[in-house]
Amino acid sequence: MTVAPIKRCPICAKPRSEAHSPFCSNRCRDRDLVRWLDGGYALPGRPVDEDPED
Repeated sequence: MTVAPIKRCPICAKPRSEAHSPFCSNRCRDRDLVRWLDGGYALPGRPVDEDPED
């Protein structure tokens, strides 16, 4: 018999809640949203030229 690993909240690592998946609570879900809104997450890419007229 294989036991499935416990899925963890990406913010605090507590076990996930089905009601708030993939987070454990509204608090962690809201913290993640604030990170997105504050620019805390970024996708890698080429640097943006500061002065395109050069």
